[in-house]
Amino acid sequence: MEHMKKIGVLGAGTWGMALARMLCVSGHEVMVWSALPQEVEEFAATRKHPNLPGMTIPQEIAFTGNIEKVCTGKDILLFAVPSPFVRSTARKAAPYIPQGQIIVDVAKGIEADTLMTMTQIIADELKNPSVKLVALSGPTHAEEVAKDLPTTIVSACQDLQAAQLVQDVFFNTCMRVYTNEDVLGVELSGAMKNIIALAAGIAVGLGYGDNTKAAIMTRGIAEIARLGIAMGCNPQTFLGLAGIGDLIVTATSIHSRNNRCGMLLGQGVAPADAVKQVGMVVEGINALPAAMRLAKQYNVEMPIVAAVNAVVEGTLPPNDAVQLLMSREKKPETDE
Repeated sequence: MEHMKKIGVLGAGTWGMALARMLCVSGHEVMVWSALPQEVEEFAATRKHPNLPGMTIPQEIAFTGNIEKVCTGKDILLFAVPSPFVRSTARKAAPYIPQGQIIVDVAKGIEADTLMTMTQIIADELKNPSVKLVALSGPTHAEEVAKDLPTTIVSACQDLQAAQLVQDVFFNTCMRVYTNEDVLGVELSGAMKNIIALAAGIAVGLGYGDNTKAAIMTRGIAEIARLGIAMGCNPQTFLGLAGIGDLIVTATSIHSRNNRCGMLLGQGVAPADAVKQVGMVVEGINALPAAMRLAKQYNVEMPIVAAVNAVVEGTLPPNDAVQLLMSREKKPETDE
């Protein structure tokens, strides 16, 4: 176990809070920042998170609404805001982030207009090459990490020493951390798997079975890998925890917002209403514009992604989307 570190967590959503609690229980000093003053007050007072009903927030965790305070004097800063808020949060934090700071991002997504991953967005806003950016990603539902259920994750950084330091800090009896130098592959997987999970949910919503879901997940990871390899990523990343591992949990778990949202779409609920009913950020829908642009830019076929995009845009009824995928031209499985 790595000796005690001071950790600042930006974002008090389910994932930020589950990790804050885990790090605190491991003996680290944790401070959580939220942009929402009512969250800061409520969590500090009640020590409960409405979306993590079984979890008690340790008394030792400090809360703040002051971004300078959370960024000052910390060994590690953890970015845990939803992907659409990563850029604005990095911009707010930029003046207070010291040289050589280690920043860990746990948001998953790709920005629609720039096609940047989350660590690229943070680097773009901080304009500080001395900062070490680590992507932490894998099959990790907050609801289970909050209960100390065995979980695995990947710490990805081109600077292996930084990846290993994060591995040491996050490693404990319930969290097994692996390192990977293929940051782009890890981040691409994390963003794209949410779209495939939407597809799996749509199939379930339509009343299809486990065979269909297995097909969507397997052919889905083939699409993600095809794009990743075209972008220069390590093919093995897609077979690992951040790739197939995260896809399995997101496409099968009751905790998955993308899965739930997909089921509603499959049942004929309009996309905006489906997102409302889920009640939390559905990252798969946020990732669609970038996925479509990347497929075009790298000239890669991504039929499942395209089908989900058509359903979400309302140009194709869910049932027709599945029929379209089933009637595509015949092809060998391994001819990528």
